[in-house]
Amino acid sequence: MSRWELNAARIGDNSLRASYTLCRRLNAAHGKTYYLATLLLPPAKRPHVHALYGFARYADEIVDDLDTNPSEAIRADRLAAFTARVSTDLAAGHSAHPIVRALIHTMGTWEIPPGYVESFLASMRMDLTIAGYATYDALMEYVYGSAEVVGLQMLPILEHPGIPREQAEPFARNLGVGFQLANFIRDVGEDLRRGRVYLPQEDLDSFGVERSRLARGVVDAPIRRLLRFEIDRARSVLDAARPGIELLHPASRDCVRTAFVLYGGILGEIERRDYQVLTQRVSVGTPRRAAVALPALVRACLARTRFS
Repeated sequence: MSRWELNAARIGDNSLRASYTLCRRLNAAHGKTYYLATLLLPPAKRPHVHALYGFARYADEIVDDLDTNPSEAIRADRLAAFTARVSTDLAAGHSAHPIVRALIHTMGTWEIPPGYVESFLASMRMDLTIAGYATYDALMEYVYGSAEVVGLQMLPILEHPGIPREQAEPFARNLGVGFQLANFIRDVGEDLRRGRVYLPQEDLDSFGVERSRLARGVVDAPIRRLLRFEIDRARSVLDAARPGIELLHPASRDCVRTAFVLYGGILGEIERRDYQVLTQRVSVGTPRRAAVALPALVRACLARTRFS
């Protein structure tokens, strides 16, 4: 499948093919919902989405290295070195680093602005020093780099024929924010064990929830009310993003629609499990994923045939 996708994308250089293959493996291993949705895109576009995901995952692993658990200073040094390398290689237009090599090729192919990468890495640096955010607006400064720019990077790959970029961008940004908020809610317990809370402090204060209360791992009434509030806000952001799906190229819509439904499904699954996100990771089960993805795959194939 990977070889077929690389051939469809006209990626012939062996080192570049190896780079894209590595990115694809990272996507398949760590971003199951994202990866499943990507399979609904035309084959020629999939390697480029894998490249964007692979880069983001690689940088995130530097910040959250749970295997060797290096000190904060070591993680900071590693991220600074990687950031410097990315900046230098972007300016040069090529890289010996396998992940960055695929990223640069994708950015050149789709004319993705370098500023998006710089903003993403800036948010990764914030993760090294910031353990919480006082307000929703403060959190959104982090989310711009960690999520909004991901949606903006995806726009040229997904294509929006006949629609000016500035008209499509707000929907892409909202989609990135909505997905990120869903992740924040799902990962409250996991993030807390890393020393971080991505729920705004003003929200915790409003519902009478202290960090120490979250750390106990027991979902009580105040925590339920807090999480219900966060889910409602995430859904409102996703609802604002929904109209943008119809602005995309017909062959891209089912990919984004599937991701939209599955990320919304995470929120529904959290509710179904009585908000038990402090001691377990909630996910959408395989039967539900299949029920969403299989009909979408049929529609996507028909769209590719019709609009190719």
